[in-house]
Amino acid sequence: MSGEDAPAQQQNAEEQKNQETKKPAEEPKAETKPDSPPDSAATEAAATPAAEKAPEEETFTYRSLVLTGYGGYDKVKLQVKKGKPALKAGEVMVRVKVCGLNFADLLARQGLYDRLPSPPVTPGMECSGIIEAVGEEVTDRKVGDRVLVLNRCGLWQEVVVVPTTHTFIMPAAMSFEEAAALPVNYITAYMMLFDFGHLRPNQSVLIHMAAGGVGIAATQMCRTVADVTVFGTASASKHEVITEGGVTHAIDYRTKDYVEEVRKISPKGLDIVLDPLGGSDTHKGYNLLKPMGKLISYGAANMLSGQKKNLIAVAKTWYHQFSVHSLSLIQGNRSVCGFHLGYLDTETELIAQAMDTILGLYCRGKVKPRIDSTFHLEQVGDAMRKMQERNNIGKIILTTEPMKEEEKKEEAKKEEKKDDKKKDDKKKDDKKKEEKKDGKKEEKKEEKKEEKKEEKKEEKKEEKKEEKKEEKKEEKKEEKKEEKKEEVKKAEN
Repeated sequence: MSGEDAPAQQQNAEEQKNQETKKPAEEPKAETKPDSPPDSAATEAAATPAAEKAPEEETFTYRSLVLTGYGGYDKVKLQVKKGKPALKAGEVMVRVKVCGLNFADLLARQGLYDRLPSPPVTPGMECSGIIEAVGEEVTDRKVGDRVLVLNRCGLWQEVVVVPTTHTFIMPAAMSFEEAAALPVNYITAYMMLFDFGHLRPNQSVLIHMAAGGVGIAATQMCRTVADVTVFGTASASKHEVITEGGVTHAIDYRTKDYVEEVRKISPKGLDIVLDPLGGSDTHKGYNLLKPMGKLISYGAANMLSGQKKNLIAVAKTWYHQFSVHSLSLIQGNRSVCGFHLGYLDTETELIAQAMDTILGLYCRGKVKPRIDSTFHLEQVGDAMRKMQERNNIGKIILTTEPMKEEEKKEEAKKEEKKDDKKKDDKKKDDKKKEEKKDGKKEEKKEEKKEEKKEEKKEEKKEEKKEEKKEEKKEEKKEEKKEEKKEEVKKAEN
């Protein structure tokens, strides 16, 4: 369940209908003793539970993030839901403290994650909180238990109802932030490396997006095995952190070819490649495997480009999608695996075993989630933007604690500044456009001036030509006069 069950008012409506159907049967009794006064004490006793119950159900509200449609960050809106969620047998109600943000949530916002139901829907696959109520047949949980929760969706809200099998008791030393950062990333990393990868001492692993939630979890898991060499790709600004966390060779994928860098250090190739990218990077990862190596594909991050669905990026990723013939696998002595935690939601025993092992590692200090930053539910757009722009190192989480008035004012100021900046940018653009227009006008004026100058020059040329013609005519006349004079002189002589 996602905590979005029908409000309890529906149950009240059904009870009211049942009471109305019973009234005709009670009326004959009233007719037999019309003068007898009603039992006021009994009436009050009967009315009190309904009176007490109705206000609670009517006034019970909780805030929830809802994906209203596919698109940009503004498609995830904070709404208030009314009515207390109903509890079925085997379920518990949890008052949520903190939620986890995952890369799959970014894909879901763009309509690229098929495990999320169609909008409107509440996203969120992990959270932590305190149990407020338990349903029938629940014996292993009680009110007040601190739990972390893993569910298909529906956890980005203040109150959730889930099967008890989807909850896990938090260790005493674990914070709510760490609990919300643990399930998705660490189960994914654990099952890929140990269930699929069978990681052993002296092996080598390539971890893409090594500064992300799964990347850090996988690096920590590798450290639980002796002498494992970890290659991790991340931007240069994150290298110091991931190196301290256990990455042996950090590679800046933006400035270097990670395939060449791996080959320089490990010419024979790698034992395990964890691939969350898809497309052409899956081909590269497969070709980096040494004999008996394993490629584990668990995502298609290359499809995510920009706030909204980028059809070119999606088409490019699908066009370059990796495929391999069974004979190639046999001849290369390699294996290819696919992992998707969202499709394991019914495998409760398998998930429980992995979670128990991870919690044991946490209690022994072997693993510890790294929290990058915390955002309020009201700031979910900023949280998503930070992850999508790859500016996080570790887990981004959402707290259900309402923003304080001061924080709201600060947010409002930030929004005003953003709006002012947009206005200023618009004014600048308008100015530039006006300047361009004015520039074009000036250019036209100059062109016209030049044209007039050229016209005047042409006119002067024409005038000079005419003058020269006239001069030539005069010269010819003079020549003819001279010739006549010469003829007259000859005639006289």
